[in-house]
This record gives sequence, structure tokens and C-alpha cells, in this order.
Amino acid sequence: LELSNGTPAQKQMAQDAVNRWYAPALMMFGPPDDDSPNSKQSMAWNIKRFSNDELRSRFVGMMVEQVKVLGLTLPDDRIRFNEDTKRWEHGPLDWHEFQEVLAGRGPCNAQRLERRRAAHDDGAWVREAAAAYAAKQSAKQQKEYAA
Repeated sequence: LELSNGTPAQKQMAQDAVNRWYAPALMMFGPPDDDSPNSKQSMAWNIKRFSNDELRSRFVGMMVEQVKVLGLTLPDDRIRFNEDTKRWEHGPLDWHEFQEVLAGRGPCNAQRLERRRAAHDDGAWVREAAAAYAAKQSAKQQKEYAA
């Protein structure tokens, strides 16, 4: 809310975030119902109350109203409410990209892994210090038990 009411640069930051996260947010509900291997069974067993497509439609409906209030736009010119189905419809999603991300080949995967390696390397001294302290405590206890 603050960014969308801020300076033009801040408003652009908010719009950029909406543009970046729109498709991944819709994909988080899982593949389309026709392509979801487990959705139908999960619905039959009442594990899920709503299908992936229905949840996605509800989410789009909420986003449409929220971005309107914020003065932003969604990066999808096909969004519309279908009066016949009573559902929000949106443009196609790149499910190949979704599968690539799940397989560890997404656009940010290399950067994420490099940051993870760097964090692990940067924390080596903490692990070494903890191991040295544990060894010192163990030696101290052994000495006390021997006495």
C-alpha cells in the first residue's frame, strides 16, 4: 500500500513486483485441473474442497479488486469474469517454466544455489567454533568423571 501511494519510483517498484509475481502466484495453486494427476482423487476423498482452477479463479478475483484499489494493473489483458461459469478467467500460463522451476532449472535457481553455497561457506567458522567448544566440553566432562 505504501509503495503504491508513494513516489512514482515507488509506485513503479510496486507494479514491477506485481508483474514479476503474478504468474508464479497463479501457478502456486497447481496445474490446471485437466492436467493435475491427483486433484480429482483429492477432491473425491475430501482432502481438497476446491479444485486448482477454482482456487486460482477466486484468487484472480481478489487480485483484480486489490490492484484496482492500489492503482496498479495486472499483467494479463485476458482477465475477465465469465458470467456463464461465474468464474474469473485469465490468460494462459507458461507451465513449462513452472516444470523447469520445480526441476531446479528455473531462472533464479543458479543464483539461489550460489547464495546458499556462500552462506554455508561464510558460516563455516561458526560450525568449527561449535565443534571445538563441544570437544572442549566433552574433554572437560571426561576429566571430571576420571577424577
